[in-house]
Amino acid sequence: MAGGRRLSPACLFLAVALVVVVALPELAAARTRRYTFNVTMATVTRLCVTKSIPTVNGRFLGPKVVVREGDRLVVQVHNNINNNVTFHWHGVRQLRSGWSDGPSYITQCPIRPGQSYAYDFRIVGQRGTLWWHAHFSWLRATLYGPLLILRRAASLPVPQAPHRGPLMLGAADRRGPNVSDAYTFNGLPGPTYNCSGASDTFKLRVQPGKTYLLRLVNAALNDELFFAVANHTLTVVQADASYVKPFTADTLVISPGQTMDVLLTAAASPSSPAAAFAIAVAPYTNTVGTFDNTTAIAVLEYDGAPQQSALRSLPRPALPLYNDTGAVANFSARFRSLASAQYPAHVPRTVDRRFFFAVGLGADQCQSRVNGTCQGPNGTRFAASMNNVSFTMPRTSLLQAHYQRRYSGVLTANFPAAPPVPFNYTGTPPNNTFVTHGTRVVPLNFNTTVEVVLQDTSILGAESHPLHLHGYDFFVVGQGFGNYDANNDTAKYNLVDPVQRNTISVPTAGWVAIRFVADNPGVWIMHCHLDVHLSWGLAMAWLVNDGPLPNQKLPPPPSDVPRC
Repeated sequence: MAGGRRLSPACLFLAVALVVVVALPELAAARTRRYTFNVTMATVTRLCVTKSIPTVNGRFLGPKVVVREGDRLVVQVHNNINNNVTFHWHGVRQLRSGWSDGPSYITQCPIRPGQSYAYDFRIVGQRGTLWWHAHFSWLRATLYGPLLILRRAASLPVPQAPHRGPLMLGAADRRGPNVSDAYTFNGLPGPTYNCSGASDTFKLRVQPGKTYLLRLVNAALNDELFFAVANHTLTVVQADASYVKPFTADTLVISPGQTMDVLLTAAASPSSPAAAFAIAVAPYTNTVGTFDNTTAIAVLEYDGAPQQSALRSLPRPALPLYNDTGAVANFSARFRSLASAQYPAHVPRTVDRRFFFAVGLGADQCQSRVNGTCQGPNGTRFAASMNNVSFTMPRTSLLQAHYQRRYSGVLTANFPAAPPVPFNYTGTPPNNTFVTHGTRVVPLNFNTTVEVVLQDTSILGAESHPLHLHGYDFFVVGQGFGNYDANNDTAKYNLVDPVQRNTISVPTAGWVAIRFVADNPGVWIMHCHLDVHLSWGLAMAWLVNDGPLPNQKLPPPPSDVPRC
Protein backbone atom coordinates (compact mmCIF):
# COMPACT_ATOMS: atom_id res chain seq x y z
CA MET A 1 0.00 0.00 0.00
CA ALA A 2 1.24 3.48 -0.81
CA GLY A 3 0.37 6.41 1.42
CA GLY A 4 -1.11 4.41 4.35
CA ARG A 5 0.14 1.66 6.61
CA ARG A 6 -1.24 -1.74 7.51
CA LEU A 7 -1.84 -2.76 11.08
CA SER A 8 0.48 -5.54 12.19
CA PRO A 9 -1.14 -8.84 13.20
CA ALA A 10 -0.17 -8.17 16.80
CA CYS A 11 -2.20 -4.97 16.72
CA LEU A 12 -5.32 -6.40 15.12
CA PHE A 13 -6.97 -7.70 18.27
CA LEU A 14 -6.19 -4.42 20.03
CA ALA A 15 -7.75 -2.66 17.06
CA VAL A 16 -11.00 -4.47 17.69
CA ALA A 17 -11.22 -2.86 21.08
CA LEU A 18 -10.47 0.53 19.58
CA VAL A 19 -13.60 0.13 17.54
CA VAL A 20 -15.60 1.01 20.54
CA VAL A 21 -16.35 4.63 19.84
CA VAL A 22 -15.68 7.76 21.71
CA ALA A 23 -17.60 7.60 24.97
CA LEU A 24 -19.75 10.66 25.39
CA PRO A 25 -19.70 12.03 28.96
CA GLU A 26 -23.44 12.55 29.03
CA LEU A 27 -24.01 8.83 28.40
CA ALA A 28 -22.33 7.58 31.55
CA ALA A 29 -25.10 5.23 32.74
CA ALA A 30 -28.06 3.34 31.29
CA ARG A 31 -31.09 5.55 31.13
CA THR A 32 -34.00 6.58 28.91
CA ARG A 33 -32.99 8.49 25.77
CA ARG A 34 -35.72 10.52 24.11
CA TYR A 35 -35.86 11.87 20.58
CA THR A 36 -38.57 13.66 18.62
CA PHE A 37 -39.03 13.04 14.90
CA ASN A 38 -41.15 15.65 13.14
CA VAL A 39 -41.74 14.35 9.63
CA THR A 40 -42.03 17.36 7.33
CA MET A 41 -41.39 18.30 3.72
CA ALA A 42 -38.26 20.31 2.91
CA THR A 43 -36.79 21.75 -0.27
CA VAL A 44 -33.39 20.49 -1.43
CA THR A 45 -31.33 21.08 -4.55
CA ARG A 46 -29.29 18.20 -5.94
CA LEU A 47 -28.17 17.21 -9.44
CA CYS A 48 -29.51 20.39 -11.09
CA VAL A 49 -33.00 19.81 -9.65
CA THR A 50 -34.80 21.55 -6.79
CA LYS A 51 -37.63 19.56 -5.24
CA SER A 52 -39.53 18.92 -2.03
CA ILE A 53 -38.69 15.74 -0.12
CA PRO A 54 -39.86 14.13 3.15
CA THR A 55 -37.43 14.77 6.00
CA VAL A 56 -37.11 14.26 9.73
CA ASN A 57 -36.91 17.59 11.56
CA GLY A 58 -36.36 19.39 8.26
CA ARG A 59 -32.96 17.78 7.78
CA PHE A 60 -31.47 15.48 5.21
CA LEU A 61 -29.75 13.36 6.48
CA GLY A 62 -31.93 12.62 9.43
CA PRO A 63 -30.74 13.07 13.02
CA LYS A 64 -28.10 10.84 14.59
CA VAL A 65 -29.60 8.72 17.37
CA VAL A 66 -27.06 7.82 20.08
CA VAL A 67 -27.76 5.36 22.88
CA ARG A 68 -25.76 3.11 25.14
CA GLU A 69 -26.09 -0.65 25.49
CA GLY A 70 -28.87 -1.27 28.01
CA ASP A 71 -30.63 2.07 27.42
CA ARG A 72 -34.31 2.50 26.80
CA LEU A 73 -34.95 4.49 23.61
CA VAL A 74 -38.17 6.45 23.05
CA VAL A 75 -38.68 8.18 19.70
CA GLN A 76 -41.84 10.26 19.41
CA VAL A 77 -42.88 10.53 15.75
CA HIS A 78 -45.24 13.24 14.51
CA ASN A 79 -46.36 12.77 10.91
CA ASN A 80 -46.80 16.17 9.26
CA ILE A 81 -46.75 15.07 5.61
CA ASN A 82 -49.52 13.82 3.35
CA ASN A 83 -48.25 10.23 3.28
CA ASN A 84 -48.49 7.43 5.78
CA VAL A 85 -45.18 6.64 7.45
CA THR A 86 -43.51 4.14 9.79
CA PHE A 87 -39.93 3.83 11.05
CA HIS A 88 -37.77 0.73 11.41
CA TRP A 89 -34.74 0.51 13.71
CA HIS A 90 -32.65 -1.63 11.41
CA GLY A 91 -30.80 -4.38 13.25
CA VAL A 92 -32.23 -3.73 16.72
CA ARG A 93 -33.31 -7.07 18.18
CA GLN A 94 -36.56 -5.63 19.63
CA LEU A 95 -36.72 -8.31 22.32
CA ARG A 96 -40.41 -8.52 23.28
CA SER A 97 -40.91 -5.05 21.76
CA GLY A 98 -42.14 -6.01 18.31
CA TRP A 99 -44.70 -3.19 18.44
CA SER A 100 -41.76 -0.84 17.83
CA ASP A 101 -40.11 -2.73 14.97
CA GLY A 102 -41.82 -0.56 12.37
CA PRO A 103 -42.52 -2.37 9.06
CA SER A 104 -45.91 -1.19 7.85
CA TYR A 105 -48.74 -3.73 8.10
CA ILE A 106 -46.39 -6.26 9.71
CA THR A 107 -45.88 -4.99 13.27
CA GLN A 108 -48.03 -1.87 13.05
CA CYS A 109 -50.47 0.05 10.94
CA PRO A 110 -48.95 3.19 9.43
CA ILE A 111 -48.86 6.54 11.20
CA ARG A 112 -51.39 8.54 9.24
CA PRO A 113 -51.01 12.22 8.33
CA GLY A 114 -51.51 14.32 11.44
CA GLN A 115 -51.03 11.38 13.80
CA SER A 116 -48.23 10.45 16.22
CA TYR A 117 -46.69 7.30 17.66
CA ALA A 118 -43.92 6.66 20.20
CA TYR A 119 -41.44 3.90 19.39
CA ASP A 120 -40.35 2.59 22.79
CA PHE A 121 -37.79 -0.18 23.20
CA ARG A 122 -34.64 -1.22 25.03
CA ILE A 123 -31.20 -1.96 23.58
CA VAL A 124 -30.23 -5.41 24.90
CA GLY A 125 -26.85 -7.01 24.29
CA GLN A 126 -25.98 -4.94 21.24
CA ARG A 127 -23.32 -2.36 20.51
CA GLY A 128 -22.00 -0.79 17.32
CA THR A 129 -23.39 0.86 14.20
CA LEU A 130 -27.00 0.38 13.15
CA TRP A 131 -29.42 2.75 11.48
CA TRP A 132 -33.06 3.78 11.19
CA HIS A 133 -35.22 4.34 8.13
CA ALA A 134 -38.81 4.70 7.00
CA HIS A 135 -40.53 1.40 6.25
CA PHE A 136 -43.49 2.48 4.15
CA SER A 137 -43.51 2.54 0.35
CA TRP A 138 -40.34 4.21 -1.02
CA LEU A 139 -40.02 6.80 1.75
CA ARG A 140 -36.69 5.52 3.01
CA ALA A 141 -35.13 7.21 -0.04
CA THR A 142 -34.83 10.33 2.15
CA LEU A 143 -36.05 9.29 5.61
CA TYR A 144 -33.02 7.64 7.18
CA GLY A 145 -30.18 8.24 9.62
CA PRO A 146 -27.62 6.53 11.87
CA LEU A 147 -28.29 4.71 15.14
CA LEU A 148 -25.14 4.39 17.23
CA ILE A 149 -25.03 2.04 20.22
CA LEU A 150 -22.17 2.73 22.61
CA ARG A 151 -20.78 0.04 24.89
CA ARG A 152 -21.14 0.31 28.63
CA ALA A 153 -18.20 2.29 30.02
CA ALA A 154 -17.52 -0.42 32.60
CA SER A 155 -16.82 -2.96 29.85
CA LEU A 156 -14.21 -0.92 27.98
CA PRO A 157 -11.01 -3.00 28.23
CA VAL A 158 -8.66 -0.59 26.40
CA PRO A 159 -8.39 3.10 25.53
CA GLN A 160 -10.93 4.46 23.12
CA ALA A 161 -10.30 5.42 19.50
CA PRO A 162 -11.59 8.55 17.75
CA HIS A 163 -14.29 7.90 15.22
CA ARG A 164 -15.35 9.60 12.00
CA GLY A 165 -18.79 9.47 10.53
CA PRO A 166 -21.18 7.82 10.44
CA LEU A 167 -20.83 7.69 6.69
CA MET A 168 -24.25 6.98 5.20
CA LEU A 169 -23.92 5.71 1.63
CA GLY A 170 -27.06 6.53 -0.30
CA ALA A 171 -28.45 7.48 -3.67
CA ALA A 172 -29.97 10.58 -5.20
CA ASP A 173 -32.50 10.84 -8.00
CA ARG A 174 -33.81 13.63 -10.18
CA ARG A 175 -37.39 12.42 -10.54
CA GLY A 176 -38.16 9.16 -8.73
CA PRO A 177 -36.37 6.75 -6.41
CA ASN A 178 -36.72 3.55 -8.43
CA VAL A 179 -33.42 4.18 -10.29
CA SER A 180 -30.76 6.47 -8.83
CA ASP A 181 -28.92 9.15 -10.78
CA ALA A 182 -26.02 9.45 -8.33
CA TYR A 183 -24.56 7.88 -5.23
CA THR A 184 -24.08 9.99 -2.12
CA PHE A 185 -22.03 10.32 1.06
CA ASN A 186 -24.24 11.65 3.86
CA GLY A 187 -26.58 13.01 1.20
CA LEU A 188 -23.84 14.69 -0.87
CA PRO A 189 -23.11 13.37 -4.40
CA GLY A 190 -19.63 14.85 -4.81
CA PRO A 191 -17.88 16.45 -7.78
CA THR A 192 -18.34 13.78 -10.46
CA TYR A 193 -21.93 14.79 -11.27
CA ASN A 194 -23.39 17.82 -13.02
CA CYS A 195 -24.32 20.80 -10.82
CA SER A 196 -22.32 19.27 -7.99
CA GLY A 197 -19.12 20.83 -6.67
CA ALA A 198 -17.16 21.49 -3.51
CA SER A 199 -20.21 22.42 -1.43
CA ASP A 200 -21.85 19.12 -2.43
CA THR A 201 -18.82 17.02 -1.50
CA PHE A 202 -18.39 15.23 1.82
CA LYS A 203 -14.95 15.73 3.39
CA LEU A 204 -13.37 13.66 6.12
CA ARG A 205 -10.41 15.26 7.90
CA VAL A 206 -7.73 13.20 9.64
CA GLN A 207 -4.39 13.77 11.33
CA PRO A 208 -1.24 12.04 10.04
CA GLY A 209 -0.36 8.85 11.87
CA LYS A 210 -3.66 8.45 13.71
CA THR A 211 -6.09 5.54 13.44
CA TYR A 212 -9.80 6.28 13.07
CA LEU A 213 -12.98 4.26 13.23
CA LEU A 214 -15.23 4.74 10.20
CA ARG A 215 -18.87 3.77 10.64
CA LEU A 216 -20.32 2.82 7.25
CA VAL A 217 -23.98 2.24 6.37
CA ASN A 218 -25.40 1.33 2.95
CA ALA A 219 -28.71 3.20 2.90
CA ALA A 220 -29.15 3.04 -0.89
CA LEU A 221 -32.52 1.78 -2.06
CA ASN A 222 -31.40 -0.69 -4.69
CA ASP A 223 -27.62 -0.82 -4.94
CA GLU A 224 -24.91 -2.98 -3.46
CA LEU A 225 -21.76 -0.87 -3.33
CA PHE A 226 -18.01 -1.20 -3.58
CA PHE A 227 -16.19 1.17 -1.19
CA ALA A 228 -12.51 2.13 -1.12
CA VAL A 229 -10.15 4.93 -0.08
CA ALA A 230 -7.29 5.72 -2.44
CA ASN A 231 -3.86 4.64 -1.12
CA HIS A 232 -5.30 3.38 2.17
CA THR A 233 -6.04 -0.10 3.47
CA LEU A 234 -9.04 -0.63 5.74
CA THR A 235 -9.35 -3.05 8.66
CA VAL A 236 -12.84 -4.51 9.11
CA VAL A 237 -13.73 -4.97 12.79
CA GLN A 238 -17.53 -5.05 12.97
CA ALA A 239 -20.41 -5.99 10.69
CA ASP A 240 -24.07 -5.30 11.45
CA ALA A 241 -23.08 -4.33 15.02
CA SER A 242 -21.36 -7.67 15.66
CA TYR A 243 -17.62 -8.00 16.21
CA VAL A 244 -15.61 -9.92 13.63
CA LYS A 245 -12.06 -11.20 13.54
CA PRO A 246 -10.20 -8.21 12.10
CA PHE A 247 -9.04 -8.43 8.50
CA THR A 248 -7.64 -5.91 6.04
CA ALA A 249 -9.03 -5.06 2.63
CA ASP A 250 -8.43 -2.45 -0.04
CA THR A 251 -12.06 -2.62 -1.22
CA LEU A 252 -15.21 -3.32 0.78
CA VAL A 253 -18.58 -4.60 -0.42
CA ILE A 254 -21.61 -3.32 1.47
CA SER A 255 -25.14 -4.43 0.60
CA PRO A 256 -28.24 -2.30 1.21
CA GLY A 257 -29.11 -2.51 4.90
CA GLN A 258 -25.67 -3.62 6.02
CA THR A 259 -23.35 -1.68 8.31
CA MET A 260 -19.61 -2.02 8.68
CA ASP A 261 -17.13 -0.55 11.15
CA VAL A 262 -13.60 -0.25 9.79
CA LEU A 263 -10.31 1.18 10.99
CA LEU A 264 -8.37 3.57 8.77
CA THR A 265 -4.81 4.53 9.68
CA ALA A 266 -3.71 7.86 8.27
CA ALA A 267 -0.20 7.80 6.88
CA ALA A 268 2.51 9.54 8.87
CA SER A 269 3.72 11.14 5.62
CA PRO A 270 0.95 11.19 2.97
CA SER A 271 2.17 10.38 -0.54
CA SER A 272 -0.18 12.82 -2.27
CA PRO A 273 1.31 16.33 -2.52
CA ALA A 274 -2.10 17.77 -1.69
CA ALA A 275 -2.54 15.29 1.20
CA ALA A 276 -6.05 14.52 -0.03
CA PHE A 277 -7.45 11.26 -1.41
CA ALA A 278 -10.70 10.16 -3.01
CA ILE A 279 -13.14 7.97 -1.11
CA ALA A 280 -15.10 6.17 -3.82
CA VAL A 281 -18.26 4.10 -4.15
CA ALA A 282 -19.60 2.35 -7.23
CA PRO A 283 -22.27 -0.32 -7.78
CA TYR A 284 -22.02 -4.08 -7.82
CA THR A 285 -24.81 -5.71 -9.80
CA ASN A 286 -25.67 -8.49 -12.23
CA THR A 287 -29.12 -7.20 -13.02
CA VAL A 288 -30.43 -7.32 -16.54
CA GLY A 289 -32.34 -4.10 -15.90
CA THR A 290 -31.34 -0.46 -15.76
CA PHE A 291 -28.94 0.59 -13.03
CA ASP A 292 -26.77 3.57 -12.12
CA ASN A 293 -23.24 2.69 -13.25
CA THR A 294 -21.51 5.80 -11.91
CA THR A 295 -18.81 6.42 -9.33
CA ALA A 296 -19.24 8.94 -6.53
CA ILE A 297 -16.40 10.36 -4.50
CA ALA A 298 -15.89 12.03 -1.15
CA VAL A 299 -12.57 13.39 0.10
CA LEU A 300 -10.19 12.19 2.79
CA GLU A 301 -8.22 15.30 3.79
CA TYR A 302 -5.19 15.39 6.06
CA ASP A 303 -4.76 18.26 8.48
CA GLY A 304 -2.61 20.86 6.78
CA ALA A 305 -3.94 20.03 3.32
CA PRO A 306 -5.23 22.92 1.19
CA GLN A 307 -8.88 23.57 1.94
CA GLN A 308 -9.72 23.67 -1.77
CA SER A 309 -8.12 20.57 -3.23
CA ALA A 310 -8.53 19.92 -6.95
CA LEU A 311 -11.42 17.50 -6.50
CA ARG A 312 -11.45 16.00 -9.97
CA SER A 313 -7.72 15.23 -9.93
CA LEU A 314 -7.52 13.48 -6.55
CA PRO A 315 -5.84 10.06 -6.39
CA ARG A 316 -8.65 7.53 -6.82
CA PRO A 317 -8.89 3.88 -5.81
CA ALA A 318 -9.23 1.17 -8.44
CA LEU A 319 -12.64 -0.42 -7.88
CA PRO A 320 -13.72 -3.81 -9.30
CA LEU A 321 -15.94 -3.99 -12.36
CA TYR A 322 -19.64 -3.57 -11.65
CA ASN A 323 -20.31 -7.29 -12.22
CA ASP A 324 -17.25 -8.76 -10.48
CA THR A 325 -19.02 -11.48 -8.52
CA GLY A 326 -15.71 -13.16 -7.72
CA ALA A 327 -14.45 -10.09 -5.85
CA VAL A 328 -17.69 -9.96 -3.88
CA ALA A 329 -17.53 -13.66 -2.99
CA ASN A 330 -13.90 -13.43 -1.87
CA PHE A 331 -14.68 -10.49 0.39
CA SER A 332 -17.79 -12.10 1.87
CA ALA A 333 -15.91 -15.32 2.66
CA ARG A 334 -13.46 -13.50 4.96
CA PHE A 335 -15.96 -12.67 7.70
CA ARG A 336 -15.67 -14.62 10.96
CA SER A 337 -17.20 -13.89 14.34
CA LEU A 338 -14.80 -12.77 17.05
CA ALA A 339 -15.92 -15.85 19.05
CA SER A 340 -13.99 -14.80 22.14
CA ALA A 341 -14.72 -15.45 25.81
CA GLN A 342 -16.24 -11.98 26.12
CA TYR A 343 -18.09 -12.16 22.79
CA PRO A 344 -18.85 -15.85 22.15
CA ALA A 345 -20.57 -17.16 19.04
CA HIS A 346 -23.63 -19.09 20.23
CA VAL A 347 -24.12 -20.99 16.99
CA PRO A 348 -26.96 -23.53 17.00
CA ARG A 349 -25.19 -26.87 16.69
CA THR A 350 -28.40 -28.79 16.09
CA VAL A 351 -31.47 -27.77 14.13
CA ASP A 352 -35.14 -28.35 14.90
CA ARG A 353 -36.51 -27.16 11.56
CA ARG A 354 -34.88 -26.82 8.15
CA PHE A 355 -36.10 -24.69 5.27
CA PHE A 356 -35.00 -24.28 1.67
CA PHE A 357 -36.10 -21.00 0.05
CA ALA A 358 -35.68 -20.46 -3.69
CA VAL A 359 -35.25 -16.70 -4.04
CA GLY A 360 -35.63 -14.72 -7.23
CA LEU A 361 -37.69 -12.97 -9.83
CA GLY A 362 -40.71 -14.13 -11.75
CA ALA A 363 -43.61 -12.97 -13.84
CA ASP A 364 -47.14 -11.91 -13.03
CA GLN A 365 -50.24 -11.25 -15.03
CA CYS A 366 -50.54 -7.59 -15.93
CA GLN A 367 -54.01 -6.15 -15.71
CA SER A 368 -53.34 -2.91 -17.56
CA ARG A 369 -50.85 -1.88 -20.22
CA VAL A 370 -51.52 1.81 -19.78
CA ASN A 371 -48.55 4.14 -19.18
CA GLY A 372 -45.97 1.39 -19.55
CA THR A 373 -46.93 -0.42 -16.36
CA CYS A 374 -46.40 -3.83 -17.97
CA GLN A 375 -42.61 -3.90 -18.10
CA GLY A 376 -42.01 -7.63 -17.84
CA PRO A 377 -41.38 -10.04 -20.73
CA ASN A 378 -44.20 -10.82 -23.16
CA GLY A 379 -46.62 -8.29 -21.73
CA THR A 380 -46.26 -9.51 -18.15
CA ARG A 381 -45.37 -7.63 -14.98
CA PHE A 382 -42.21 -8.23 -12.97
CA ALA A 383 -42.68 -10.06 -9.68
CA ALA A 384 -40.42 -11.59 -7.05
CA SER A 385 -40.92 -14.48 -4.68
CA MET A 386 -39.58 -17.02 -2.23
CA ASN A 387 -40.61 -20.58 -3.00
CA ASN A 388 -42.81 -19.11 -5.73
CA VAL A 389 -44.91 -17.16 -3.20
CA SER A 390 -44.98 -13.43 -3.83
CA PHE A 391 -45.82 -11.73 -0.55
CA THR A 392 -49.12 -9.86 -0.45
CA MET A 393 -49.04 -6.95 1.95
CA PRO A 394 -52.01 -7.23 4.33
CA ARG A 395 -54.39 -4.38 5.10
CA THR A 396 -53.99 -4.69 8.84
CA SER A 397 -51.09 -5.36 11.21
CA LEU A 398 -50.03 -9.01 11.28
CA LEU A 399 -48.72 -8.56 14.82
CA GLN A 400 -52.07 -7.18 15.96
CA ALA A 401 -53.87 -10.10 14.29
CA HIS A 402 -51.49 -12.53 15.97
CA TYR A 403 -51.87 -10.95 19.40
CA GLN A 404 -55.68 -11.08 19.09
CA ARG A 405 -55.56 -14.54 17.45
CA ARG A 406 -57.69 -13.23 14.59
CA TYR A 407 -55.99 -14.83 11.62
CA SER A 408 -58.92 -15.47 9.30
CA GLY A 409 -58.80 -13.27 6.23
CA VAL A 410 -55.46 -11.78 7.30
CA LEU A 411 -52.82 -14.50 6.93
CA THR A 412 -52.35 -18.21 6.41
CA ALA A 413 -49.76 -20.31 8.25
CA ASN A 414 -48.74 -22.39 5.25
CA PHE A 415 -45.64 -20.83 3.73
CA PRO A 416 -43.88 -23.73 1.97
CA ALA A 417 -40.71 -25.11 3.54
CA ALA A 418 -39.31 -25.86 0.07
CA PRO A 419 -40.15 -24.94 -3.54
CA PRO A 420 -43.40 -26.60 -4.65
CA VAL A 421 -41.69 -27.79 -7.85
CA PRO A 422 -37.91 -28.34 -7.66
CA PHE A 423 -35.91 -27.31 -10.74
CA ASN A 424 -32.35 -26.49 -11.80
CA TYR A 425 -32.25 -23.25 -9.83
CA THR A 426 -29.15 -21.73 -11.42
CA GLY A 427 -29.54 -23.40 -14.81
CA THR A 428 -32.22 -23.22 -17.46
CA PRO A 429 -35.33 -21.69 -15.88
CA PRO A 430 -38.65 -23.56 -15.97
CA ASN A 431 -41.19 -22.84 -18.67
CA ASN A 432 -43.71 -21.49 -16.16
CA THR A 433 -42.25 -18.43 -14.44
CA PHE A 434 -45.50 -17.10 -12.98
CA VAL A 435 -45.70 -16.60 -9.21
CA THR A 436 -48.48 -17.24 -6.74
CA HIS A 437 -49.61 -14.68 -4.17
CA GLY A 438 -50.44 -14.71 -0.49
CA THR A 439 -49.82 -13.41 3.00
CA ARG A 440 -48.32 -16.68 4.10
CA VAL A 441 -46.19 -17.10 7.22
CA VAL A 442 -44.16 -19.82 8.93
CA PRO A 443 -45.26 -20.45 12.55
CA LEU A 444 -42.46 -21.36 14.96
CA ASN A 445 -42.58 -22.53 18.54
CA PHE A 446 -40.58 -20.45 20.98
CA ASN A 447 -36.86 -21.41 21.10
CA THR A 448 -37.00 -23.41 17.87
CA THR A 449 -33.59 -23.63 16.21
CA VAL A 450 -33.94 -22.80 12.53
CA GLU A 451 -31.78 -23.32 9.45
CA VAL A 452 -32.66 -21.59 6.19
CA VAL A 453 -30.86 -22.18 2.91
CA LEU A 454 -31.47 -19.24 0.59
CA GLN A 455 -30.96 -20.25 -3.03
CA ASP A 456 -30.73 -17.72 -5.86
CA THR A 457 -32.51 -18.62 -9.09
CA SER A 458 -31.87 -17.74 -12.72
CA ILE A 459 -35.51 -16.96 -13.52
CA LEU A 460 -35.37 -13.69 -15.49
CA GLY A 461 -31.67 -13.53 -14.65
CA ALA A 462 -29.55 -14.54 -11.66
CA GLU A 463 -28.63 -11.71 -9.32
CA SER A 464 -27.67 -11.02 -5.73
CA HIS A 465 -30.43 -10.48 -3.16
CA PRO A 466 -29.60 -8.83 0.20
CA LEU A 467 -31.99 -10.51 2.66
CA HIS A 468 -32.77 -8.79 5.97
CA LEU A 469 -34.37 -10.57 8.93
CA HIS A 470 -36.24 -8.40 11.43
CA GLY A 471 -36.07 -9.16 15.15
CA TYR A 472 -33.01 -11.40 14.97
CA ASP A 473 -29.35 -11.74 14.21
CA PHE A 474 -28.39 -14.96 12.46
CA PHE A 475 -25.20 -16.91 11.83
CA VAL A 476 -24.02 -17.36 8.25
CA VAL A 477 -22.86 -20.98 8.42
CA GLY A 478 -22.25 -21.61 4.73
CA GLN A 479 -22.35 -20.17 1.23
CA GLY A 480 -21.36 -21.14 -2.27
CA PHE A 481 -22.10 -21.01 -5.98
CA GLY A 482 -24.42 -23.20 -8.02
CA ASN A 483 -27.24 -25.28 -6.60
CA TYR A 484 -27.09 -26.15 -2.91
CA ASP A 485 -26.23 -29.81 -2.33
CA ALA A 486 -27.46 -30.98 1.07
CA ASN A 487 -25.35 -34.13 0.91
CA ASN A 488 -22.04 -32.31 0.47
CA ASP A 489 -22.46 -28.65 1.41
CA THR A 490 -23.78 -29.24 4.93
CA ALA A 491 -20.55 -31.00 5.89
CA LYS A 492 -18.62 -27.82 5.04
CA TYR A 493 -20.59 -25.56 7.39
CA ASN A 494 -18.67 -23.35 9.78
CA LEU A 495 -20.20 -23.97 13.21
CA VAL A 496 -17.24 -22.54 15.14
CA ASP A 497 -16.98 -18.85 14.29
CA PRO A 498 -19.48 -17.94 11.53
CA VAL A 499 -20.23 -14.26 11.11
CA GLN A 500 -23.34 -12.95 12.86
CA ARG A 501 -25.44 -10.51 10.81
CA ASN A 502 -28.96 -9.22 10.26
CA THR A 503 -28.59 -8.74 6.48
CA ILE A 504 -26.82 -11.10 4.07
CA SER A 505 -26.64 -11.16 0.29
CA VAL A 506 -27.64 -14.37 -1.44
CA PRO A 507 -24.79 -14.77 -3.96
CA THR A 508 -25.52 -14.36 -7.64
CA ALA A 509 -26.25 -17.88 -8.95
CA GLY A 510 -25.42 -19.26 -5.52
CA TRP A 511 -26.74 -19.96 -2.04
CA VAL A 512 -26.23 -19.00 1.59
CA ALA A 513 -27.21 -20.92 4.75
CA ILE A 514 -28.18 -19.18 7.99
CA ARG A 515 -29.15 -20.36 11.48
CA PHE A 516 -30.95 -18.62 14.32
CA VAL A 517 -32.88 -19.41 17.49
CA ALA A 518 -36.52 -18.25 17.51
CA ASP A 519 -36.35 -16.73 21.00
CA ASN A 520 -38.22 -13.48 20.29
CA PRO A 521 -42.03 -13.76 20.17
CA GLY A 522 -43.85 -11.80 17.49
CA VAL A 523 -44.20 -11.54 13.73
CA TRP A 524 -40.94 -10.87 11.90
CA ILE A 525 -40.62 -10.12 8.22
CA MET A 526 -37.67 -11.35 6.17
CA HIS A 527 -37.30 -9.48 2.91
CA CYS A 528 -35.00 -8.38 0.14
CA HIS A 529 -33.46 -4.99 0.94
CA LEU A 530 -33.57 -3.95 -2.69
CA ASP A 531 -36.74 -1.91 -2.45
CA VAL A 532 -37.74 -2.62 -6.02
CA HIS A 533 -37.73 -6.35 -5.24
CA LEU A 534 -39.62 -5.81 -1.98
CA SER A 535 -42.26 -3.91 -3.95
CA TRP A 536 -42.53 -6.95 -6.22
CA GLY A 537 -43.18 -9.27 -3.28
CA LEU A 538 -39.77 -10.66 -2.27
CA ALA A 539 -40.65 -11.20 1.39
CA MET A 540 -42.11 -13.67 3.89
CA ALA A 541 -42.75 -13.62 7.64
CA TRP A 542 -41.99 -15.78 10.67
CA LEU A 543 -44.66 -16.02 13.35
CA VAL A 544 -42.91 -16.88 16.62
CA ASN A 545 -45.24 -18.03 19.38
CA ASP A 546 -44.94 -17.13 23.05
CA GLY A 547 -42.82 -19.21 25.38
CA PRO A 548 -44.12 -20.64 28.68
CA LEU A 549 -42.54 -18.04 30.97
CA PRO A 550 -43.76 -14.46 31.52
CA ASN A 551 -40.55 -13.01 30.05
CA GLN A 552 -41.07 -15.09 26.91
CA LYS A 553 -44.42 -13.62 25.94
CA LEU A 554 -45.36 -10.73 23.69
CA PRO A 555 -46.70 -7.88 25.85
CA PRO A 556 -49.92 -6.03 24.96
CA PRO A 557 -49.74 -3.27 22.34
CA PRO A 558 -49.10 0.28 23.56
CA SER A 559 -52.13 2.53 23.88
CA ASP A 560 -51.05 4.81 21.03
CA VAL A 561 -50.34 2.08 18.47
CA PRO A 562 -51.80 3.24 15.11
CA ARG A 563 -55.00 1.67 13.86
CA CYS A 564 -55.74 0.63 10.30
